[in-house]
Amino acid sequence: MGDAKPSLFNGRVGVVAIGRNEGERLIRCLESLTPYGLPIVYVDSASTDGSPAAAASRGATVLDLDLTKPFTAARARNEGFARLQAIAPDMDYVQFIDGDCEVEAGWIEASIIFLDQHPDAAVVCGRRRERFPEASFYNKLCDREWNTSVGESEACGGDALMRVSAFVAVDGYDDGLIAGEEPELCSRLREKNFRIWRINEPMTIHDAAMLHFRQWWLRAVRSGFGYAQVYWTTNKARTKTIGPLYRREVIRALFWAVLLPAMLVIGALFSPYILLFLPLLYAGQIARMAIRTGGDELFSWKLAVLNMVGKFGETLGISRFIARILKGQQGGTIFYK
Repeated sequence: MGDAKPSLFNGRVGVVAIGRNEGERLIRCLESLTPYGLPIVYVDSASTDGSPAAAASRGATVLDLDLTKPFTAARARNEGFARLQAIAPDMDYVQFIDGDCEVEAGWIEASIIFLDQHPDAAVVCGRRRERFPEASFYNKLCDREWNTSVGESEACGGDALMRVSAFVAVDGYDDGLIAGEEPELCSRLREKNFRIWRINEPMTIHDAAMLHFRQWWLRAVRSGFGYAQVYWTTNKARTKTIGPLYRREVIRALFWAVLLPAMLVIGALFSPYILLFLPLLYAGQIARMAIRTGGDELFSWKLAVLNMVGKFGETLGISRFIARILKGQQGGTIFYK
C-alpha cells in the first residue's frame, strides 16, 4: 500500500461491512481494509461468535441490527450507510462489502479512479473469486458464478463501490427484499440514467464455505423467494421503463417444477404412458444445459443436474413468498450458512 495516493482517500470514501457469525472471515475482511485508514461501519446481525468485539478491536464502528424488525441484508446495508454518513458526512463513495469477503490490494484505488473518470457511473465492481474453490463442488460452482463479463452491466453484487449522491438519489436499497436487492437497486439507478460497470480488476476474495448439499438447497430456496419478491416489487412499479426483474427466472422455475409435471399428470388420466415422457424431458433438458456449458466435462453435467434440482428449491421459495403475500406479509429471512 506504499504507492497509494492519500488524496484519493482523504474523507472521500467509507466502508459498510455486514455479517453474521463470519468468524475468521470477518477478521480477514477488516484487516484487508486496515491499510486504507478508512471509516468502517460493521453491521452485525445477532452473531454469537464474538464478531462485534472482533470488529470493534480492529477499529470498526459496530452497529447491532435490531432483529425485532425483519432482517434483510438490504436493511443492514442501509442502516450501516446511515451510520457511516453520520461519521463521514462529506464522503463521495461508499464501499459495500460482505463480511465473508476480503478486499484485494489495489481495489479501492482502482475503483475510485474509475468513478472519478466516469461521472455518469453510479456503481463499479470488479472480479470476485472464491478462496477455496476446490474445497467442494458448491464452492467451485460459486467461483464460476462470480466469473461474469466485464464492461457496462445491468447489476452488481453485494461487493461494490457506489457513488454516494446516486445511492441517496434512489433512497438506497429496498429494506424489505431478502435477496436480489442489488439488481433491484441498480434498476432504479439505471432508470435515472446512471450506469453500472464491472471492470477487470481483482476486487474481493469470497469464502462461501458451502460444503454440503443442504447449504446449497437453502440458497436455492432463498433465491426463489428473492426472485418472486423482486418480481412482485418491480412489477408493481407501473412507471418502470426497464420492466419487472426476474420474470424469466420465476417462469422457468415454475415451468419445470410445477407446470410440466402437472400437464403430464393430467395427460396420464387419458394415457398412463404419457408419464414416461417426464424423465425423458428432464434428461433432455439436463443434457442441453450440460452441452451448452461444455458437455465434455464432468463438472458441466453435475452443474446441469444441480440446476435442474435447483428449480424445485426455487419453486419452494416462490411458494413461500406467495404464502406470505396471502398472509399480508412480505418480509422474512432465509439463512443458508
